[in-house]
Amino acid sequence: MKSSSRPQSATSLPRAPRDDESRRSSRYLVLMGIRIACFILMVVITPYGWYTWVLGGAAIVLPYIAVVLANVGANVRRTGAENPERALPATPSAPFIPGQDAPVLRIEETRAVERPRDSSDGQA
Repeated sequence: MKSSSRPQSATSLPRAPRDDESRRSSRYLVLMGIRIACFILMVVITPYGWYTWVLGGAAIVLPYIAVVLANVGANVRRTGAENPERALPATPSAPFIPGQDAPVLRIEETRAVERPRDSSDGQA
């Protein structure tokens, strides 16, 4: 896991589902508008020639492309997103030099000591 020393950025978060849906539907509608324009230009422009076939092919292929692009979410195409989990560095912060004492933390448990009762507690 990659460790980073900088704080997480709000821009590394994925898009909200509502914003992602709006972006995908607007892209779909734009491509369908281009398809309609291709179909109209194919019929209206005369004399018919090679461009008629190109416009007809675009009118046939664009719905497939529009549906595929509309179904691709933002998280599939996005690369380099940061993982929100923090990772510990793989190497120690200070190198250990043989012959020197390594810093050691010692934690010891002691038995709970019962404190003497004070006469001010109200008990006799």
